[in-house]
Amino acid sequence: MSDMFDEVQQVADAILFEGYVLYPYRASSGKNRVRWQFGVLMPPSYARVDPSERTWSQTECLVDGECDELTIRLRFLQAQHRVAVDSSGREVPALHVGDATYVAWDEAVEQHVDVSCAPADLPCEVPFRIEGGVAIEALDGGVLRRTRSPLTGVVSLAAERLSGPYGVTRLSVRVENRSTSDATTREDALQDALIAHHLLIAGGRFVSLLEPPEWATAYVAGCENVGAFPVLAGDVLLSSPIILYDHPRIAPESQGDLYDATEIDEILSLRTMTLTDAEKREVRGTDPRAAGLLDRVDSMPQEILDRLHGTVRYLRRVSEPPPADAPWWDPGNDSSVSPMTDTVTVDGVPVRNGSRVRLRPGARRADAQDMFLAERVGTVAAVLADVDGETHVAVALDGPEGEVQRAHGRYLYFAPDELEPLR
Repeated sequence: MSDMFDEVQQVADAILFEGYVLYPYRASSGKNRVRWQFGVLMPPSYARVDPSERTWSQTECLVDGECDELTIRLRFLQAQHRVAVDSSGREVPALHVGDATYVAWDEAVEQHVDVSCAPADLPCEVPFRIEGGVAIEALDGGVLRRTRSPLTGVVSLAAERLSGPYGVTRLSVRVENRSTSDATTREDALQDALIAHHLLIAGGRFVSLLEPPEWATAYVAGCENVGAFPVLAGDVLLSSPIILYDHPRIAPESQGDLYDATEIDEILSLRTMTLTDAEKREVRGTDPRAAGLLDRVDSMPQEILDRLHGTVRYLRRVSEPPPADAPWWDPGNDSSVSPMTDTVTVDGVPVRNGSRVRLRPGARRADAQDMFLAERVGTVAAVLADVDGETHVAVALDGPEGEVQRAHGRYLYFAPDELEPLR
């Protein structure tokens, strides 16, 4: 069963551990004291304490044509509370062992629930239970005690053949947390939560909900997704609590998870290398995954680090290098594009690079600071057009500000009707 999900495993793991532990990867860091913001399904009793918390999610997607069997995999993290205990059996704030300092911390255990069914057998409900327990790890001078609460829930499936000539079926998957809990704080309720939950669905030919074919747009509009959104991931559908595009993938240069979405691997790796020895001791004791991250970064060869510095995903073949005096813009196939010489007509007057203008910012500009620019005088630096065909005029103010703007190439941009040409 796992083979059908191999192609999306890396992306699914990145979702599973998003925000799990953030730089500087220490339990004492403020950003690591408020955790698990994505895909959390709380126990129903806590949702009555904090109605903003969700206890269920719903995924609706479209299956094009017939399929014999669908396989749904629900993946999530189960919180595991860890405390340090000294040799006398007393809980202590920290336990120093070798090159690690262990403190109280909520680890996580990967869990999954698999459901296989034929569309003809739907609707159905599949209850599940994840066992809790206590585990002891012996260390020099003490032990680590890990405690997990049992979790219960249900996966509900339904399918509806939609009207029309296209043979489309709407599949609905609802995930509910039905664990019991008497928690009154979020930190305690997380012990009974399904954390970072998401779905992998295989067995059908799925329709993109982001870029559907024209014939499917009405069907897509009828899909209701709550707390998760499905995207295509190869032949698999991935329903994620984090916004993704179709066919997401991990950059091939990445050497491992840094637990931070849209992460900049080079910066995080370099910053991690600068941690002090005392900080690294705490990182190693915070979590086994953080310890593995630290070891990977500390032993990263220079040639691997160089790969993180920048990558060109595609190249445009050229016959010869551009001349040294080539313009800073890319004319492409339209050699007439030249912001330094292009002209726009304002009140019957041609305005171009070097034209002097008075600024009259319009109400459509959202920047409140524009009120301070009204009636100021400046000189046009360039006339530009965006991909939507709109014209924008780059202006440098007269005076010292304009000299700085020109030196750094940072101009003020206005629509033509926000300028008054000075004749």
